[in-house]
Amino acid sequence: MPLTDDEVKTIKEELDNCQNPLYFFHDDPDGMCSFLLFYRYKKEGNGIVVKRTTPTVDEKFLPKVAEYSPDKIFILDLAVVDQEFIDKVKVPVVWIDHHQPIPLHGLKIFNPRIKAPHDNTPATYLCYQVVKQDLWIAAVGCTGDWYYPDFMPVFKEQYPDLVKIGSKDPGAILHNSKLGTLTRIFAFILKGDTQDIKKCYKILTRIQSPSEILDQTTPQGTFLYRKFLRVNKEYAELIKEAEKHVKKDPLLCYIYPSSKTSFSGDLANELMYKFPDKLIIVGRQKNDAVKMSLRYGKPLLSILQEALKDVEGYGGGHEYACGASVKKEHFEQFLKNIRKHL
Repeated sequence: MPLTDDEVKTIKEELDNCQNPLYFFHDDPDGMCSFLLFYRYKKEGNGIVVKRTTPTVDEKFLPKVAEYSPDKIFILDLAVVDQEFIDKVKVPVVWIDHHQPIPLHGLKIFNPRIKAPHDNTPATYLCYQVVKQDLWIAAVGCTGDWYYPDFMPVFKEQYPDLVKIGSKDPGAILHNSKLGTLTRIFAFILKGDTQDIKKCYKILTRIQSPSEILDQTTPQGTFLYRKFLRVNKEYAELIKEAEKHVKKDPLLCYIYPSSKTSFSGDLANELMYKFPDKLIIVGRQKNDAVKMSLRYGKPLLSILQEALKDVEGYGGGHEYACGASVKKEHFEQFLKNIRKHL
């Protein structure tokens, strides 16, 4: 198991022994499901979504800490935490994550990659180990992070209509099942302005069954589904355009207008599923940089690190899924560097 019994016990004690927790979480299904699992168990506290455009928990969030006056902070599925933030919040901090570990002091860190560098078990699974409830939310978060959890057989028994295919491939589940549709809904309601996003995840703290959303059996579920349809319309146009860039080339690169909603990770995931032999780069130019998501069926992180050596930019992530940002004037050189490794 990614978390040991002692680690599960410690996290649960941290969760039980606070009255007003503040949760920082990533704006994707894994991050939001991690938050939902803890909030629905604890039924107290507040959540703050951290957008992937600035995915660092640092001093810019100190005013939010002052506003909510938490007695404990949980940081969920976020790759970067600043030491100065930890030093200044003056309350206990618990960080549960599965990205490349960062050595910090003054907080409790739970990350499977500390002991096993290639263990990418998503934060949702770690949080589910602690609370052992809301199995359907745990399944959404794991599927959203392309992870097939060991509890999937039990999930299929409880929700037989949501996964009818026999494949254990998370990509197949994401694109060929109702669980995949539900996961896409969770991803797309995190698009838009912060207040609208907050309204959506507050609704999710009270949803009792996935059918409320998929079948629109309650006003709350209908509200979420209608937002999904609006966002999905824009996404469908972009994926159609992205597929036009498929050539006899091991690299599939698609850069879309910055005026559009950010779908880079979502587009990259679907393109990787449809074109598994290609290295996928999807991004958009924003200000003077190209911000992108990269996917590959082979080890990618080392390729990205090499490609960034002589350009102005940064990036990182998991073995097969990464994010990066490169100055626009260096982007063509970045692509040349990528090609050297294909």
